[in-house]
Amino acid sequence: MEGVGGDGPSAAAALNQRRLELSKLFQYYLDKTTPHATYRWIGTFVLALLYALRVYYVQGFYVVTYGLGIYILNLLIGFLSPLVDPELESSDGPMLPTKGSDEFKPFIRRLPEFKFWYAITKAFCVAFVMTFFSLFDVPVFWPILLCYWVVLFVLTMRRQITHMIKYKYIPFNLGKQKYSGKRPSTSGSSPRAD
Repeated sequence: MEGVGGDGPSAAAALNQRRLELSKLFQYYLDKTTPHATYRWIGTFVLALLYALRVYYVQGFYVVTYGLGIYILNLLIGFLSPLVDPELESSDGPMLPTKGSDEFKPFIRRLPEFKFWYAITKAFCVAFVMTFFSLFDVPVFWPILLCYWVVLFVLTMRRQITHMIKYKYIPFNLGKQKYSGKRPSTSGSSPRAD
């Protein structure tokens, strides 16, 4: 009987050690995906397509899909919003320029792109797993949910776009700005015109 009581803590420690190793391995591969944004998003869109096909095939789980849509809309607002909102708080850190004469400050998101992608991918995985349990298949009239979500999306995006126009920021990186050098002078003097 002594052996049975002694195995409990060592088995729990071994289980915790294994869980820690798996967590580190998962984080290692997650970190390796960081620079590959295009492939990450393609994978997420494939996952979203699989989820949509699953919902279409079983003709159900509309409440799960509606909840997923609301969650993604919430994430999108965080992705499009600045870290420091000039309407809500005043900070000594980086803020959006509010006047044309203000110094340029880069746009810093409230929700960075990697965390946005990771949260959406996890949400699709959880929703996909939920479609295998009939407990989550609540019977509803799905067109009402769809109309409500579309109205909510339009109102939320209108408010966000109004905020973007008011504070003059664009939450997207349009690529590296390219500058053209000085034009070469036509005279035979030195290329430097001081």
